[in-house]
Order: sequence, then C-alpha cells, then structure tokens
Amino acid sequence: MSIRLLASLSEVAPAQWDALHDGRNPFVAHAFLSGLEQHGCLREEWGWAPHHLSVWDGDALVAAMPAYLKQNSHGEFVFDHAWAHAYAQHGRDYFPKWLAAVPYSPVTGPRLLAREDAQRPLLLSAMAQLCERQGLSSAHVNFHEAGEDSAFEHEAGGDWLQRIDVQYHWRNEADAQGRRWQDFDQFLAAFDHKHRKNIRQERAKVARAGVVFRTVEGRDASDADLATMHRFYLTTFAEYGNHPALTLDFLRHLARSMPQSLVIFLAEREGEAIAGALCLRGGDTLYGRYWGAEVGLPGLHFETCYYQGIDYCLREGLTRFEPGAQGEHKLARGFLPSFVRSRHWIADPGFRGALRPWCRDEAASVRQYARTLSLHTPFKAVEAQTQATATEPGP
Repeated sequence: MSIRLLASLSEVAPAQWDALHDGRNPFVAHAFLSGLEQHGCLREEWGWAPHHLSVWDGDALVAAMPAYLKQNSHGEFVFDHAWAHAYAQHGRDYFPKWLAAVPYSPVTGPRLLAREDAQRPLLLSAMAQLCERQGLSSAHVNFHEAGEDSAFEHEAGGDWLQRIDVQYHWRNEADAQGRRWQDFDQFLAAFDHKHRKNIRQERAKVARAGVVFRTVEGRDASDADLATMHRFYLTTFAEYGNHPALTLDFLRHLARSMPQSLVIFLAEREGEAIAGALCLRGGDTLYGRYWGAEVGLPGLHFETCYYQGIDYCLREGLTRFEPGAQGEHKLARGFLPSFVRSRHWIADPGFRGALRPWCRDEAASVRQYARTLSLHTPFKAVEAQTQATATEPGP
C-alpha cells in the first residue's frame, strides 16, 4: 500500500475513482468533483486547494477522500470560526487546515471511499499522520454518512472529535402496511388542518399569478435553460453579497457528463422564466442546491424550492428530499429535523482536550433543539410517529 496526495482529480481515471462508491450520491462522483476543478469553481483565493488523499495497491486505487487545503472556512457549513479565533488569541495559526468534504455542498454522503470497509480507517490514520507531518492545525471530515462512524471509532490513534447539527429533510417513510404517499394530495392529507390549509393557500397564490412550472432534466436541458438557471443563481448571490462559485461552464458540464443527476425547476409566466431551482438527483434522494428569482411573488420561493421538489419525488418514486442547510420555515412544510455529522482531528493535544467538552456541550444543545422542533411537527399524531426524526448519532 502507498499513500499519494493528489493536486487534481485529473490524476485519477474516473472509472477508478467511481469504483470506490456505489454511485447513489452524485456529489462524490468523479465528474462532479473534477468538474468543479476544471470549470473555475475552486480558486485558491477563495480558500480551496485540492489536496485529495488516496491509497494505492500498486496501480490500483483502493481508497480515497475528496479533500482540500483551506485558508478560510468559506463554503463549508460546519462553522469553526470560534476555533480559529481561539487559535489566533493564543498566537497560533489555524489555517491552513485540511478538509475532507464536497465544496459548497452541505450534503451528507460518503467521505471515506474504499473498495473494502477495512480500508476506511487507513484513510483516517493517514490523514492524521500527514496533517501532523505537514504542520497543519487540524483535519476535518464534514457531512459524512452515519455508517462511517465505525471507521472513526476503529481509528484509535486519531481521537476524532464529533460534532452534530440539524437540517430539515422530507422523507416518504412507509407506514406499518408498507404504504407511502403517492401524490401531493396524500402527502397533505397527513397534515393537520392548519398546516394543510396554509400550503394550499401558498400554492394557490402562485397559480393565480399565472405561474406554471417546467421540469428540465439534464438530458433535455438546452443551453438557454442552463444560462437562465445560472442567471437566477447569480441574482441570489448578488442579493446577499456573496461570491458565486459555480460557473455556467460547470452547469453545462453537469448536463453533459451527469445528465441523469441534474434537475431544474423553472417557473414561467407568460412564456418567460422568472425563477428557478437547481437540484441534483441521487439514488433515492433529491438534493436542492440553489434557487433564484427575478420577480417577487407571494409563495414563489416555497413553490419553486419545496413543493415542486416534493411533487417530483412523488412522481419519480424518490423517498428523500434534502433542500439545503438551515431554515426553520421548512418544518411547517413537511421537512423534519435530521442530524448531520462531522469529525475533527486537532493536532495540538491541548486544544484537542479543550475542544472535547465544547463539542460534547454543543451536541447536547443540538439534541435538545431537535427535540423541541419535533414537538412542532405539522403532521397528525399518527403520521408524526411514522415520520420520526432520524436516528441520533452516538455520544
């Protein structure tokens, strides 16, 4: 076995990389990650420098992590500004740090890619050792799957700290008879009267405004469709004063190389597109990523970003819809709290010891927050039990 650090995914054949995962999560596909590198989405001045970790058996790739050297915490969605501030107060450099994640994507998915489960702890051991050898403050693995927890526990020498957070996900769970919702009316029938009425009113306002929707999948997306969606994306980032990382060439790349994954909902009025939502489709999940609008209409955001996605999942037989990070307003629309995970290896033993109780206290607070949210589900009592929150991560 040999360890190699890769400055670009172009150093790995797509077939070798994609043999390390089951293909159900589009964000770890070679086409997605290499597309970010090739089409101007990752810039060192924005803090992203590819630094992928790979394990080889001769010429065969057996394990890998998509990873980056970070000069800031931009685009990560696991907030560690307090940690960086603590380092600065003690005259230490927190950056650069090493991050295993998917850039700009707070989406749970595999991070320890490997042909065999026994090879996953090798990645963590190598990451910690190389982190120390390169003089980095820390290594981080964001939004990893629950099934990868055992690899972190198995890796005894790393002492990886755990953090958790809450996102809001839609799930079409089977009931005791194995039945799932088949259409939007069945979905709404599971709501209490107040919340059901509110959603119907929101959808009716959009329809009365003359808005119709067109679902565009990657294989059918014209260049005009992609340019329109990218324009909406730029509009949203301009409104909030943020840097738009995704380029139009990257969207063209997704439509060309991952046509089965790209899904766009375009809102049109009088033949003109006025809003849009960009999503990616996985094995059983729709992932909402970006939206934008050039017209302000009551309910347009909820319809474009949430209800069109739910409709799509019900039509296509998808059982999960993850519309993005944050947003308590999602709860009233049927998106219930789900835990997301991250792990952190701190090189300095003193800082590691100080952060351990900090992480423990944060986790207790997040769990209490999730319990409070679960008391305000919009579902009727029986349905609320079926749509219970995801299994909590361990201590």
